[in-house]
Amino acid sequence: MAFGGFELRTVHIGAGNIRLRVGGSGPALLLLHGHPRTHMTWGKVADLLAPSFTVACPDIPGFGQSYIPPDAADSLHSSKQEKAAALVELMRRMGHDDFFLVGHDRGSLIAFRMAMNHRDAVRKLVVVDGLPVLEHLERADWTFARDWYHWFFFAQPDKPERVISADPDAWYDKLSPNLMGQEAYADIHEAIHRPETVHGMVEDYRAGIRIDHLHDKADRDAGRKIGCPMLCLWSLRDDIEQIYGDPVAIWKNWAIDVSGFGIDSGHHVAEENPVDLAKAIVNFLRK
Repeated sequence: MAFGGFELRTVHIGAGNIRLRVGGSGPALLLLHGHPRTHMTWGKVADLLAPSFTVACPDIPGFGQSYIPPDAADSLHSSKQEKAAALVELMRRMGHDDFFLVGHDRGSLIAFRMAMNHRDAVRKLVVVDGLPVLEHLERADWTFARDWYHWFFFAQPDKPERVISADPDAWYDKLSPNLMGQEAYADIHEAIHRPETVHGMVEDYRAGIRIDHLHDKADRDAGRKIGCPMLCLWSLRDDIEQIYGDPVAIWKNWAIDVSGFGIDSGHHVAEENPVDLAKAIVNFLRK
C-alpha cells in the first residue's frame, strides 16, 4: 500500500478546501499531479521521498476532492496563476514559507507559474513532461493536433463535459488498477464520475487556451525567467521530445539555471517508473 505513514488531511484556504496527504521528515517538498489524476498518483514516489523530505501531495484545485474554481469568461479562477497562489497559501498554512517543488503534466504548468510568480517560496523546481503553455501553442503543428487534440476539444464550451460524463469509463479507458494500484484507481474512478470534477478538469485546459498563454507571453516580453535551479525531466516513451525536440533547450528560454534528461517510462512516470523518478528528484534537490 502506498503512502505508508502519511496523513490524509483537508486544509481550508481562502478559495476553498484542499485535500492532500502529508508525510515524511525533512525539508518541505510539494508534488503536483497531472490530468486526470489525483494526488494518489504519487504514492510510490512519495514513499521513496519520505525519508528525506516532508512530502505534501494535494489534489490540485479542480481535480480529485479539492475545491472546484468558480467559472469566469476567461477561466481566470482555473488559471495556473490562481492555482499557484492557492497552493502557496496551502503550504504556508502548514508552516512552510519555502519548499521544493515538483510538477507533472498539468501540475508542471502550475509549478512553472509558481516559480515565476512566487520566487521567495520555491527553492528548486522539477518539471516532468511539461513545457510552458505558450510554447505548446506556438509550436503546435499537425502532429500536435493529431496526438494532443484534447487540448482544443476541451477548450470548447459545454460539449467536452457532456461527452465525458456520458460515459467516463469509455473516455478514460486507459486508466488501469494494474498500473496505478487499486486504491489510486478507485480514487480516480470516483473523481471522473463526478460531473463537477469533470468540469473542473476541463476548465484547467480552457484556462490554458484563454489566459495562461497570456501570462506566459507577458513574462517573455518582460524578459522574466525562473530564478531558482530547475530540472527538466521527460518520459522517453511519451512524445514530448518527438514533437518539440530537446525540452532542455526550450526551457533555457524560461529559466536561468536548467538541466535535464529523459527517463525510461511512458507518460505516467510516477506510476510506471517511480524508482528512477524519485532518484532523479533526490539527486537534484540534494545538490
